Amino acid sequence: MSTDHCYLVIPASGIGTRMQASVAKQYLQLDNGLSVLDQTLSTLLNIKKIKGCVVAISKQDTLFKSSKFYHHPKLLAIAEGGEKRHQSVINALNALKPYIKDSDWVLVHDAARPCIETSSVESLIQHLESQTTGGLLATKVVDTIKKSNHQMVQHTVDRSNLWQAQTPQMYRFGVLLQALNNANHDGADITDEASAIEHAGLDSLLVESSKTNLKITNPEDLALANFYLNKPSFS
Repeated sequence: MSTDHCYLVIPASGIGTRMQASVAKQYLQLDNGLSVLDQTLSTLLNIKKIKGCVVAISKQDTLFKSSKFYHHPKLLAIAEGGEKRHQSVINALNALKPYIKDSDWVLVHDAARPCIETSSVESLIQHLESQTTGGLLATKVVDTIKKSNHQMVQHTVDRSNLWQAQTPQMYRFGVLLQALNNANHDGADITDEASAIEHAGLDSLLVESSKTNLKITNPEDLALANFYLNKPSFS
């Protein structure tokens, strides 16, 4: 049986300007009374295989101290958020160093994905535990995709091998930290952990997930998240 453990990193230092709200989107309140971030933590910290967590927040953040998870036993450290998302993840990984070994797993999850289901995370862990690098949750693209030029259609893109990336994205700690540091040094366009792994020339396994694992970006997404969370089947 593997002795490698799983740890969680939540980059939560964004301001979410597209939400047009008075607070960052991770602190918007859901119908169940929890903030978006607290709902995310509520699901993920309840997973037994996750041994500890680091949350990366902005230096100006004054709200996380009020979180019901601020003193949670699995919260190992609070990292300073970076200018970009991947820099926040690097800072969080560095904060994890005293608790983790290179072969342990890190699951990086967007704070603004509060509808993540326990079953999806457990499926991700099960599919990846024998892998040497890691992978991510994703959904197959089902809509017809058009490539445009100034809003004029150039051509239809073959969608048969297209996936929409989600989080968590799960990688070996040592592999991920090195890949992110190298990509950051190279000035590569890193939008998620998988793109840093790709920049390093390594493979990522895609694990199919649910479309309910949406990322709250625009105001209408909050209403949709509440709809999913209010369903009796949510877990």
